[in-house]
Amino acid sequence: METAARRELWVEEPVGRRRLPDPVRKAAVRAVLVTAVTLIQAMVAFFLTLTASWLAFPMVLGSVGSTVVATWAVLDVWVTRQVWNQRHGVVSTPSSTARRLRRERRRARRAARGAAARPAPRETAPIRERRPAAGDGHLSRA
Repeated sequence: METAARRELWVEEPVGRRRLPDPVRKAAVRAVLVTAVTLIQAMVAFFLTLTASWLAFPMVLGSVGSTVVATWAVLDVWVTRQVWNQRHGVVSTPSSTARRLRRERRRARRAARGAAARPAPRETAPIRERRPAAGDGHLSRA
């Protein structure tokens, strides 16, 4: 019996790229399916044209229409990806110092706004000892 070192049947390896967001993946699957149907339709139209069948003309017209739809589907993937990136941001590392400079400027603006919002401390006169007035009920030493 092998009890010492048993090899796993399934070993997961880290993936090099992240998974596509759901809307982009759905658009990509749609585009692949539409493109596959268009290519099959174009092939059928070609072979029907070679055999001089009466179905060749409707199939060619359908292929032209499917080509327009497939182009639209591929453009939909691109647009969906751009919209996703714009709405949800792209996780990236800064390649220049521009981001660091913007961060420093933001901190300086916040500090200036914070200083302007807080009232400046008032300078108070030193507290003097209160002397009793003449009619306070204190006896004078005169």
